[in-house]
Order: sequence, then structure tokens, then C-alpha cells
Amino acid sequence: MSDSVLELKGLEKSYRGGEIAVLRGADLVLQKGEVAALVAPSGAGKSTLLHMAGMLDTPDAGTVRLGGRDMGGLSDKARTEARRRDVGFVYQFHHLLPEFTAAENLILPQLANGTSRRAAEARAQQLLETVGIGPRANHRPAVLSGGEQQRVALCRALANAPKLLLADEPTGNLDPETSDIVFDALMQLVRETGLSALIATHNHALADRMDRVLHLENGVLV
Repeated sequence: MSDSVLELKGLEKSYRGGEIAVLRGADLVLQKGEVAALVAPSGAGKSTLLHMAGMLDTPDAGTVRLGGRDMGGLSDKARTEARRRDVGFVYQFHHLLPEFTAAENLILPQLANGTSRRAAEARAQQLLETVGIGPRANHRPAVLSGGEQQRVALCRALANAPKLLLADEPTGNLDPETSDIVFDALMQLVRETGLSALIATHNHALADRMDRVLHLENGVLV
């Protein structure tokens, strides 16, 4: 039995009625516990590929399999449930809910997933402690630094214990020192939980610290 968490086969995606081909048959197999970097210039299709992998968009052709299950034939409701249960997303900007505390930003998605309040609070605190900001749990995003906000966003992405983490330039808005702190926290969370991760980055130094570096060139992964 394969240990692959994510399989992309022959993904194609075009825009403007086919005038702009972004993906031209991209293939990828991501194994359980593997962390892969996705490197390409701006506009090359990194975000598009991540959206396909995370079922935020559908390819024009090709298949997306998550945990061995073909996502293409699912209803919109089933795809939404699979995405909520099995995939965590982190973006360049943290997108935290400003009216809620750091802990509450982690608790809310767990409650939406059916977790009890007590269990959600305990997991939120444990995740925040893991990335070194446990004492900031009751602070709202406005009083957190950029690095602290992004670490909260990382924790939120893992709150429901997904199989797969997809991150789109998660340190792109941070200075080099803070970027290293956030990346270390990301890698610690990924390694401790054993999930797989596909991380788009422009930072070659960070990419080289991952298990594998993938380059998106002319719509295919090499």
C-alpha cells in the first residue's frame, strides 16, 4: 500500500479561454511525513498548483488524489468536508480574525469540525506552546508582532490535525530573522505531527532545508 498523502497527475489549468496555460501536465507524489519546497518565479503557477492540491479550484484536466482518494468525482459538499478535515492552509498574510484572541483563532475551526470546547482549548494552548507563544494566547492579533501572528496562523492550519499542509510563501512578509523563527516553528510542528507539507517559497535557503525541492517550469514540476 502506498504511503502517499497527495498525488497530482497530469494537472492542466488555463485562463482566458485557454490563452494563458499555467499548468501543462504537472505530476507530484508527496509521501507521508515528507516536506517539499515548491520554487518558481512569481506568476509561474505556484499558487494555482496549491489551490488545485487543496481543492480550492479544479483543474481543466488531470487528477488530484488525497490519501489515495480521487477528489475529482466528489460533490462540492464532500470536497469541502475533505478540505476542512484533511488540509491545512497557510498564506503569506496571516488572515487571523482580529476580534478574537490567538487561542480563539485556533478554537473556532475546531468547534466547526465538531471538537468539544474543552478539547479545542487544550489543543490550542498546546500548539501555541509548541511554537513558543503560549503566554500570548489571550492576546488579539493587533498586539502581536508579525512573526507571532504568522505562528498563530501556522497553528490554526494544524488545529484540526490535517494530513496535508499547504503553505504559500508563509514567510514572504517577514524580515530574515523573523522568517527563520517562523520557518523553524513550521518545521517543528510538521515533524512532531508527522504530516506532509508542500511549501511554496522564494527563499532558496529555506527550500534547501526541506526534504525535496521542486521547481515549477513551463507548467510542469521538475
